[in-house]
Parts: sequence; structure tokens; C-alpha cells
Amino acid sequence: MALPGAEEIRALHLRHAPTQEAFDLVHTHCVIVRHITRELLARAPVRADTELALAGALLHDIGVYRLYGPDGTLDGADYVRHGALGHELLREEGLPEELCRFCSHHTGVGLTAHDVRAQRLPLPPGDYLAETMEERAVMYADKFHSKTAPPVFLTAAAYARHVVRFGADKVRSFDRLRAEFGEPDVRALAARFGHAVR
Repeated sequence: MALPGAEEIRALHLRHAPTQEAFDLVHTHCVIVRHITRELLARAPVRADTELALAGALLHDIGVYRLYGPDGTLDGADYVRHGALGHELLREEGLPEELCRFCSHHTGVGLTAHDVRAQRLPLPPGDYLAETMEERAVMYADKFHSKTAPPVFLTAAAYARHVVRFGADKVRSFDRLRAEFGEPDVRALAARFGHAVR
């Protein structure tokens, strides 16, 4: 499978970003998630397809651009759709399913068909779970940086406190990811990107 390189992916972000501010926010977040993914996979006990995971990290949030209105405002109420929208966008761009899945299968610590029904989420029915090591690494890496205003890094302890509100099964899912990948050094990245750590 031919994978797009970082510059090709950057161009894809630029093509779909509605504003420079949206590009700066989303693309920078994806670059950060790529750094964290690389760190996690470098110490994983099982060999992974690192290049696939790094491309997936750079693409995982590209669907956020489709949530911006004509006035440049982000539709936060429908934010849970950004993964499915990204999957659709990458499919339209002709990218392989293995890359599209990084978009639709990274939300939270995974969404099940039961979650979609019980929470009445605006998503097609189905499971949105990271299945491969590469998908799990990107999903987990994503938990350590938030695109809030201003953007912040999260420690594992901070995300663990956040995930409690989604139920015991989500806490267990996050604990399994921590056991599988360990905890990244977010403080070094926070210094590099100038974002606070929460």
C-alpha cells in the first residue's frame, strides 16, 4: 500500500481547511499526535507498521474541517461526527480503507454500537473501535493533547479523571491502553509546542 508522505498530508489539510486558523489548530494537533504515536510505538513490545500509524496520526482529525460553518465557527455540538466525516473525506480522496479507519475509529477510547444507540449519537449504527495496534496507538496518543482554546496537553492521570464520566467500561479501556503502551512524555512536547500541561 502506497502511503502519502507528511508533505502530501499537509497539502491535503491545507486543501480542506476552511481557514488558516482551523489549519493551524487541527494540523498542529495531528503533528503532536504523530510525535506521541512514534514514542509509543518505539517502545511497544510487538512490532507495528510505524509508517502506517504515523500517516494515520497526521490524518485522524481531518474531518474536523467539515464541522466549520460558512462563518468560520466550529460546530461543537456535532463534534462526535468528526471521525465519520474524516473517513468519508479520505475515501473521497481515494485513500485506502486502512487510513480512513484512523479517522472513524479514534473517538474517545472507542464507541460501540450500543454507545451510538444509547447516547443517540449522530452516527451511522456500528462499532467504532480501534482494532489494530496502529489504530490503538493513534487513538491513545490522541488522548494526550486537546484542541481546546488554548490547546493543552493532558497527562494520563488527567485523561483518566475525564473518562470516568463515560462509564466503567471506558475506564477499563483506557487502563488497557495504558498497560499496552505506557505513558508518553507530554512535558517535553508541551515545552516544544508552547502548550500548558493539565
